[in-house]
Amino acid sequence: MPQHRYSDAERAAVYRAIYQRRDMRHFLSDPIDPALLLRLLDAAHHAPSVGFMQPWRFIRISDLKLRKAIHGLVEQERIRTAQALEQREDEFMKLKVEGILECAEVLVAALCGQREQYIFGRRTLPEMDLASLSCAIQNMWLAARAEGIGLGWVSMFEPEALKTLLHMPEDSQPFAVLCLGHVEQFYDRPMLEQECWAARQDLNDLLFENVWNTPCR
Repeated sequence: MPQHRYSDAERAAVYRAIYQRRDMRHFLSDPIDPALLLRLLDAAHHAPSVGFMQPWRFIRISDLKLRKAIHGLVEQERIRTAQALEQREDEFMKLKVEGILECAEVLVAALCGQREQYIFGRRTLPEMDLASLSCAIQNMWLAARAEGIGLGWVSMFEPEALKTLLHMPEDSQPFAVLCLGHVEQFYDRPMLEQECWAARQDLNDLLFENVWNTPCR
């Protein structure tokens, strides 16, 4: 056994969190213990980041009026998205896409300003700041699942409108509205898969060897 390998039980717990993580839309209103919320944020803060730039910023939305305003922005974009889907508009409008008004906590995950000063790892791939923030959100997501807390990632909003609403610097960027809270139960499968919106692709169709579109042997 490799000397740095976790125990069987520890490894099983890691994979369980990965496979049972869900993008939640249905929440209970019970509050989250502040110490637990801090643990989740600390898990996010320990994500990898290119050049160790740590570009993530989290805005906790504790004001109900502000939460309702964010919900309004999401609802506007939900309607625009439905219209853009054309033939699937009616099908899309039947889906529950967020739980902003029901969940215990709302966080806005954003990229910091003045990111141009971070060149290490970003000279040819400046979007690595976004990749780093995504890793932070995934850390929080897995930690939340292990704690029995649901998390939903909402991306339906006009970034400039949300930035204005939250008085964010011009060179910052809101990236996700995160809904966190206790849930009655976690979905057995991803909700969009359960609702027959899409199906998980076969890994073998996404895995190539040496050059593009050449299946692994």
